[in-house]
Amino acid sequence: MKLLLCLAALAAVYCSVNSKETPPKVQVYSRNPGEYDKENTLICHVSNFHPPDITIDLLCNESPLPNPKQTDLAFKQDWHFHLTKSASFTPRNGEKCTCRVTHMGKQKDYAWEPNM
Repeated sequence: MKLLLCLAALAAVYCSVNSKETPPKVQVYSRNPGEYDKENTLICHVSNFHPPDITIDLLCNESPLPNPKQTDLAFKQDWHFHLTKSASFTPRNGEKCTCRVTHMGKQKDYAWEPNM
């Protein structure tokens, strides 16, 4: 048991020393084609980032969307992480809906394009 704990600690130190900060790839889309005044779901998929220190906010006109749902943080074999957050919304003409991602203290907004 002690050997297993030592190996786990050694692996954690090795990963932290050799890991590099990788910015996230962000995709913002809706479940259904965008139509004004029709209920839809705004989805923000964030992938291929490291370390896992990340915050995702879904906003319309700078106001948070209510009752968002978020998947569990998951990772690939190379220790890059991915996460998805979604919320119901009803897009309005002239409204700006965004996914705000904060990773390692750097904040960036990604706009939803309704393609209408």
